[in-house]
Amino acid sequence: MKILIGSLFFVVGNVLAWFQFNSQFVWDWWKDRPILSNLIFAIPMGICFWYAVKYIVEDTGYLWTSKLIGFGVGNIIFAIFTYIFLKESIFAPKTMICLVLSVAIIGIQIFWKN
Repeated sequence: MKILIGSLFFVVGNVLAWFQFNSQFVWDWWKDRPILSNLIFAIPMGICFWYAVKYIVEDTGYLWTSKLIGFGVGNIIFAIFTYIFLKESIFAPKTMICLVLSVAIIGIQIFWKN
C-alpha cells in the first residue's frame, strides 16, 4: 500500500515540476519569473518527492525502486501535460515506445517481488 501512496506523491511532485519548469512556454506571464516559479512550486514539489521516496523505500526496502518508479511516473506526467498544454504529440513512434517502456518499468517495480 505504501508503494501506491509513494507513487501518488511522485504524480503530484511531477505535476508541480512540470508547471515550475514549463509554465514559461505556456503563458507569457511566466517567461521572466524564475524566482517566483521556484518560490511557488519548488518547496511543495520537493516535499512530495521526499515522501514519495520515503514511502516506496519503506514498502520495498530498495532505493532503486523509488528511482525507477519516479522516472517512469515523470515520463508519463511529462507526456500528458506537454500534450495537453503545448499540443506536442505523444503519438510519435519514438515517444510511444518510451512511454510503453516507462509503464513497463513502473509495473516491474511494483509487481515483481524479489
